[in-house]
Amino acid sequence: MKKLLAALLTAVALLSLGCGNEQAEKAERTSDGKTIEIHVAAAASLTDAMKELAEAYKAEHPEITLTFNFGSSGALQQAIENGGETDLFFSAAQKQMDALEKSGNLAESTCRDLLENSVVLVVPVDSSLDLKSFADLSKAELKHIALGEPKGVPVGQYAEEILTQLNILEQVKERAVYGSDVRQVLAWVAAGEADCGVVYATDAAIDAKVKVVSKAPEGSHKPVIYPAAVIKGTKHPEEAKAFLDFAGSGQGRKVFEKYGFICK
Repeated sequence: MKKLLAALLTAVALLSLGCGNEQAEKAERTSDGKTIEIHVAAAASLTDAMKELAEAYKAEHPEITLTFNFGSSGALQQAIENGGETDLFFSAAQKQMDALEKSGNLAESTCRDLLENSVVLVVPVDSSLDLKSFADLSKAELKHIALGEPKGVPVGQYAEEILTQLNILEQVKERAVYGSDVRQVLAWVAAGEADCGVVYATDAAIDAKVKVVSKAPEGSHKPVIYPAAVIKGTKHPEEAKAFLDFAGSGQGRKVFEKYGFICK
């Protein structure tokens, strides 16, 4: 009888332990048993860093699924304003974030300056052109100069600031080809479809088919600041804020610094 009672007590203990584990697992999930999906809109220049950051975050938070939409900050801004499903926005310029704040699309007190970048002039790695500075973009032998489309692509806006200060904007426009985001500009130069292009230093660093010939002159454009914020109306404000905090944490900083960003 004692043996039977002991066996029953053991079974009950194991059952309780199993239930406890099951409850712990459920605590990591939403009430309906599904994972929580966070939609992140991020500037194209953040693609590689964000993918690695997501892997690190998933390892610690398996209940969270991060779904990314990479593109030009201007296009992402418009998508958010048009009601596109977005929980977090990482912009490559303050202009787009300011516009979203003005239109009431940002969750209160969540916006922060996260990163800083720099603007560079690149050419194909096997280029024989004698380009040494942004001022050389006025040279007649250049046929195709790749730039970001200035209305919605921050790197294109920075490029126009630089060219305006150098007083060569109109000359460059005559031979400019405009990409939909900075990665398209990079791809054109890497493929030799453009003689040169203006991109971020972090983009130039990831492609061995291009080489940097010059950094933008000091003071020739606004600082390249990457702000980030939670979008107002998100269904998962706490989870979105948690990922934003992770991006700005020590672990997040290591990832961004690995790709050449300067953390704020």
